[in-house]
Amino acid sequence: MSAVAVENLAARARYELQCLGYPQRPWLAPTTFAGEHVHDVVIVGGGQSGVAIAFGLLREQVTDVVILDRNPIDREGPWSNFARMQTLRTPKSVVGPELGIPSLSARAWYEANFGAQAWEELDKIPRDRWCDYLKWLRQTIGVTVRNDTEVLDIEPLKEDGFALALRDAKSGRNLPRLLARKIVLATGIEGSGHWHIPPVVAAALPRDCYARTADRIDFSALAGKRVAVLGAGASAFDNAAVALEQGAASVDMIVRRPQIPAVNPNRWIEFAGFLRHFGDLSDAMKWRFMATLFRMNQPPPQDSFDRCARFAGFHIHLGAPLTRIEHDGRQIALTTPKGTIAADFLIVGTGLAVDLDARPELRRVAPAIARWKDRYTPPAGERNDTLSEYPYLSESFQFTEREPGAAPYLRHLYCYTFGAMPSHANSAGISQLKFGVARVVSGITRDLFVASAETYLESLRNYDERELVRTTPPGDGRTNQGRMASASNSVS
Repeated sequence: MSAVAVENLAARARYELQCLGYPQRPWLAPTTFAGEHVHDVVIVGGGQSGVAIAFGLLREQVTDVVILDRNPIDREGPWSNFARMQTLRTPKSVVGPELGIPSLSARAWYEANFGAQAWEELDKIPRDRWCDYLKWLRQTIGVTVRNDTEVLDIEPLKEDGFALALRDAKSGRNLPRLLARKIVLATGIEGSGHWHIPPVVAAALPRDCYARTADRIDFSALAGKRVAVLGAGASAFDNAAVALEQGAASVDMIVRRPQIPAVNPNRWIEFAGFLRHFGDLSDAMKWRFMATLFRMNQPPPQDSFDRCARFAGFHIHLGAPLTRIEHDGRQIALTTPKGTIAADFLIVGTGLAVDLDARPELRRVAPAIARWKDRYTPPAGERNDTLSEYPYLSESFQFTEREPGAAPYLRHLYCYTFGAMPSHANSAGISQLKFGVARVVSGITRDLFVASAETYLESLRNYDERELVRTTPPGDGRTNQGRMASASNSVS
């Protein structure tokens, strides 16, 4: 690595931001509620999405922004927690968190570290390198995250704001509350629900006999053990690979589908027209697109498949929906139409469920939030119970009211999670950052300005800072107006 080149790049990026700084003028007056300071924006989640949204707000001179994250420092987001892939799934050309500043791009950072030739030879960006890049980006743009801070409750206030009840994630003690005019939930792929555990699993197995793919798993403890994996998505394959690499005796992957999908529709949607303007489509067209995407599903990346397939102890059981689970205190028996599989430990990779009612921080407001089923009735033959439970969001990612007029505070609460998929084709992933962040930031700044329009009008009326302070030219006793009159007379 070239530390000098990286520091020079950071300096260049800061210079470019200064060049784009006009007008460098904070424009929001401090706000209080019952004597307490009210922050303009609180972002819940300090991963790539939360940092990018904060960056976008700072570029619009909204400076009173607080980012909260329940994880310890350098463990924000999935990349340092439960992501177990070796490289990103997106192409290396992906852009987003740099918000259009070339010197802040992943490519510029990678070339500064490893050289242009290394970038040319690179297939996909290694996950660890992406973590390093995000850390450098955050330091360079000057965004800070308040770590080890968990949001327990979001309480609407009477004066168009919220109180956030907080807890120290390390000690468990309660922290002083924060007040906010706007809140952005950037809590990741599971931020609008929870990782799904099939009821048959939860009812049959002790909790120490299974884990979700997003859990922290001690894979070294699985050495020599028989591991079963339920599901065949990318995360399921990644977890299976790590188990095998850590010495698992075998991994049996149990797959409900008769075939593993081969086509990835997520690659199709990664073009500017779709990602920028999906949110402008009619509800009917959005529904049809999303129903198609969800039906197509997506395959594991080829490298994730190959990572497992090289082990003789890896077996895939296709067309094998799980019908029964038994546990005799020693081993797990998983019954499918194709037979029974014995295992010592089960990893569940059955995706996530979007369920706002399951989010503890939203327990006060979730009943008032509109879902798609409240706003759109699909025609016969297009019913989709999964899509119907997603939140129905505004053009700027705000929650909307289930009953008009019943919860006006929801316009101040933004959902930048996988729950935004049907409304904006936004899964809170890297590819969507460029377009989703722009909508959120524009929505926030628009509302903050409009809410104070009367104050700004009064400020304009009282504005008296003189720009023209001299009306007599040097060496001439006449005023400018007198000179202009003389010139006019001579022409006539």
